[in-house]
Amino acid sequence: MTEERLSFQAEVSRLLDIVAHSLYSEKEVFLRELISNASDACDRLRYAALTDGALLGDDSGFRIRLVPDKDAKTLTVWDNGIGMSRDELVENLGTIARSGTGAFLNSLTGDAKKDVSLIGQFGVGFYSAFMVAERVEVFSRKAGEAQAWKWESDGRGSFTVAEAADEDAPSRGTRIVMHLREDAGEYLEDYRLRQIVKTYSDHIAVPILLGKADDAESVNAASALWTRPKSEITAEQYKEFYHHVGHGFDDPWLTLHWRAEGVIEYTGLLYVPKERPFDLFDPKRRHRVKLYVRRVFITDEAEGLVPSWLRFLRGVVDSEDLPLNVSREMLQNNPVLSKLRAGIVKRVLGDLVKKAEDAESAADFATFWDAFGPVLKEGLYEDYAHRDDLLKLLRVRTTASDGALVSLETVLGRMKEGQEAIYYIAGDDRAALEKSPQLEGYRAKGVEVLLLTDPVDEFWVGSVREYKGKAFKSVTRGGADLAKIQGEEPEKKDTPPEGELSSLLAFCKLTLGDQVKDVRVSDRLTESPVCLVADDGDLDMHLERLLAQHKQLGAGPSKRILELNPTHPLIKRLAATAANEGAKPGLEEAAWLLLDQARIVEGEAVSDPAAFSRRLATFLERGLAA
Repeated sequence: MTEERLSFQAEVSRLLDIVAHSLYSEKEVFLRELISNASDACDRLRYAALTDGALLGDDSGFRIRLVPDKDAKTLTVWDNGIGMSRDELVENLGTIARSGTGAFLNSLTGDAKKDVSLIGQFGVGFYSAFMVAERVEVFSRKAGEAQAWKWESDGRGSFTVAEAADEDAPSRGTRIVMHLREDAGEYLEDYRLRQIVKTYSDHIAVPILLGKADDAESVNAASALWTRPKSEITAEQYKEFYHHVGHGFDDPWLTLHWRAEGVIEYTGLLYVPKERPFDLFDPKRRHRVKLYVRRVFITDEAEGLVPSWLRFLRGVVDSEDLPLNVSREMLQNNPVLSKLRAGIVKRVLGDLVKKAEDAESAADFATFWDAFGPVLKEGLYEDYAHRDDLLKLLRVRTTASDGALVSLETVLGRMKEGQEAIYYIAGDDRAALEKSPQLEGYRAKGVEVLLLTDPVDEFWVGSVREYKGKAFKSVTRGGADLAKIQGEEPEKKDTPPEGELSSLLAFCKLTLGDQVKDVRVSDRLTESPVCLVADDGDLDMHLERLLAQHKQLGAGPSKRILELNPTHPLIKRLAATAANEGAKPGLEEAAWLLLDQARIVEGEAVSDPAAFSRRLATFLERGLAA
């Protein structure tokens, strides 16, 4: 028998140390994780056998067996599920968090408490065995294959894979043998194993047997939790099923359990997590809801069962109407699946709207929105049919909310007389947005402005366009329209004579040339001397930057409008200079410095850093000499 030694992926020794010593507050949950994996293996074979009955052979009854051996100090978890080939052993057990491992490792901080929550969100259930075991052996034979394989590791950075002798390996499925640590002897006691199974895994639909003999005792209810009446299910059982089906380590934020009868019949048991799943923003945008047909697992990748903007959901949907032999390909165009999707979305949105409109749950809903609001916003531009309900859920931070989340209805109720639009500003950071010069005029008049900081915001705003007759309008685009709004009137300040101001505007246009689209007087500035804005027909500035970062801006950046604040002392002085002395040598440098200043405030790079530095030095020198 040839044995091959391989290294774990990346910094697995570091991760295993965290898992073994910090991940769980109660070590006993290692058994929950291994039983959950065994149950999944049985589900997958049950589905595969629908099209290839030979895979079951003469062993059609699925089961999970727990075998404690006090003499050898081993605990074995044994299932007759689908099993693993050599390559699958290497891939599944040699890699921690194999989807997006690089990003996962980069997120680890070295602080055990912080890293625990990240690992918990990502899911590393098998490795919890090393909390109680100093060495783990895995014997596995994939259904339909003759050769069995053995995987072994002490969890310290490497593992071995070799062919397994027939007498050591199961005829089908996987046998995990844990050589327990000295302080883990309690997990060899039958009463302790019964207690753990009853606490964490009673909902598992596969019988869990304790002992070697064929008449071994079944220690779980072995019935699908979602098929039981809600009145018979405890909160603790719901929570443990969430841990099983969602592979999460947090508690569910919301539990939805219902049975639909009528045109189609199905049962749903869905959960909204409390914490963001680690792969929430994976580009594939896949959901993780398992589809069953009459208690038989079909797939957890049924495209179209749940919209991508609800991909944070975890749980199961069990249909009575789909055929048992349905394939994943057939599901894509199945009308029953479309009805299931419609029913799921209606139920989930209905319950979320109730939570959103409950004043007593405002803080709780804000926690949910911070975690999953960016994903729900995708539905605002992707799913017109559910846009109204999603707008009821929408929460935003504004210039008037002091950091709190508020609804659009609240913003609508606080609009000023004469205000014809809901104003917003988009960017990457709320603190930076609140300091933006484009907000000065709105803040002076007491006009509330939405502060949008998620990348998706630019897209849903452009798609929705209006809310209850009030258009969404960016404060960084077009005219400010502040003169029409009856709000708090800012303090009146002197402005330069019309002739002086016109001379400065004309000089700046001539000097800056094609670097700007126009130079004009600003209605929106009250404190800053200058700002840049987009023309009405152009892309919003933040959206253009986003598209440019992803190389989606074909025609290149648009030219911006440079706005000057006529009440600012600097602009007054420059206006007087332009009118009285014409093209004074320092005025050209001033025009370029105003443009560079506006770009810097927007977070953009100046077009020519060397020229900017030279102009600034010259300007300061002249100022000091005067």
